[in-house]
Amino acid sequence: MAKKIGITGQNGFVGTHLFNTLGLFPDEFERIEFNRDWFSDEELLDSFVQKCDVIVHLAALNRHNDPEVIFSTNINLVELLISSFERTGTKPHVLISSSTQEEKDNPYGKSKKAGRKLFADWAKKNNAVFSGLIIPNVFGPFGNPFYNSVVATFAHQISRGEIPKIEVDGDLKLIYVGELVNTLLEFIRTRKDGPSILVEHTAKAKVSELLFMLQKFKSEYQESGIIPQISSVFEHNLFNTYRCYMDVENYFPRKFTQHKDPRGAFVEVIRLGIGGQVSFSTTVPGITRGNHFHTRKIERFAVIKGKALIQLRKIGTDKVFDYYLDGNEPAYVDMPIWFTHNIKNIGEEELYTIFWINEHYDPSDHDTYFETV
Repeated sequence: MAKKIGITGQNGFVGTHLFNTLGLFPDEFERIEFNRDWFSDEELLDSFVQKCDVIVHLAALNRHNDPEVIFSTNINLVELLISSFERTGTKPHVLISSSTQEEKDNPYGKSKKAGRKLFADWAKKNNAVFSGLIIPNVFGPFGNPFYNSVVATFAHQISRGEIPKIEVDGDLKLIYVGELVNTLLEFIRTRKDGPSILVEHTAKAKVSELLFMLQKFKSEYQESGIIPQISSVFEHNLFNTYRCYMDVENYFPRKFTQHKDPRGAFVEVIRLGIGGQVSFSTTVPGITRGNHFHTRKIERFAVIKGKALIQLRKIGTDKVFDYYLDGNEPAYVDMPIWFTHNIKNIGEEELYTIFWINEHYDPSDHDTYFETV
């Protein structure tokens, strides 16, 4: 039977990624919807709590002009959940994301530490399972600039031609949001118990180093169409993060440079700093290929003959981006991670498409999830 998982803050940065990833395992997990308004309605909160085998508490206020509002809000959210547990007599496995800012003298860090201790006391008193995670700085796609992380802020600014400013060039301990979500899934599966579990960072970088790498992605990828050289998992994750902060809707399709002479035409399809797999396909009129998404792969569709409609839609949203391509003016569209995509032959002749993807296909680790655009 599938574990029923509820996420407070399911529409936030980490919450969205966790919610979407749980959806990749429908036989193992059932997602219980949560609405932040339920914190102010005991009946609705109790109903939510009673449905859950596991509650991942991510809802929190990170920034506010009044420090006391940050502290009181975050503590209140924990107390409301605990009160609901006591009213309903439920003992779900609770996971909370606290922060390495716990030891810093700021209202957010203090509130996260105090909230974690409140949950730990409740769990001890009720013999319940509690995972109190202390996590480093989280980065990844779809975070809010000027709120979630310096990576989100810099990527947003650089991709739009703005000039970022380094306030303090500190050393950051970082974890990619996908890596954090995998840790949460591991703890859910194993029911890992512990009031204070330090989640190790997976990368370290100075703020200036992050800025340099993101600026390199802009000059090589966004301005020149080159897939940059990527020498580590961290750089791969940072590159995929950057791509998702670009104005994807208006950036694609990108026209190729076509060289024509009496013999015909020549088009350079892709310049690579990394390897991967190149394929081509023919598609008869009216047929659609794809309708899937990836969570880590980098992929390019290049139309070289015929007429195509390429569509993208970010998972969890309804807006569809339509790109019309014609082999008479060869062009390409790259697929951001967590965007389901397809390609349809909308012409009257066969469609010829070249596909590049940065890793060889492995059926045991396919990173390909089907969802109609």
